[in-house]
Amino acid sequence: MTRILFVCSFNSARSQMAEALARALARDDVEVASAGTHATQVSPLALEALRDRGVDTSGLYSKSLDQVVGEFDYVITLCHEADRECPHLTARRERLHWPYPDPARTPGGAEAIRRAFVQTRDALEARLRQWLDENGLLRDARERTA
Repeated sequence: MTRILFVCSFNSARSQMAEALARALARDDVEVASAGTHATQVSPLALEALRDRGVDTSGLYSKSLDQVVGEFDYVITLCHEADRECPHLTARRERLHWPYPDPARTPGGAEAIRRAFVQTRDALEARLRQWLDENGLLRDARERTA
């Protein structure tokens, strides 16, 4: 069993989207979780962006780091704050840092923020698809060309 943890400040958008997307793309023997340095609640816009892509959002909820237990093979921080605040987070195989801007802080009003959530989702999906494939964790060959 390979375990992946995505970490962000509030576990409300980027890490939630990464968790749901990785679950959809990864093999069945990959366990995926996410957590925040300061858990809050899942952003409705993150959920909307995932559902619009056909990604299952059931079971997503904001968690703090102390709510995720055990060791992880990969720990992936998705914002600079989480990377700085969590030097103690280690991974059995590799710790990665994939910084993405917070889509909720996008200037320009509601429509600009909604677009930012979609762009973040798409960027995360592309990166996850490539990374999972490179590490032999992608669900199957059909996923490589989707």
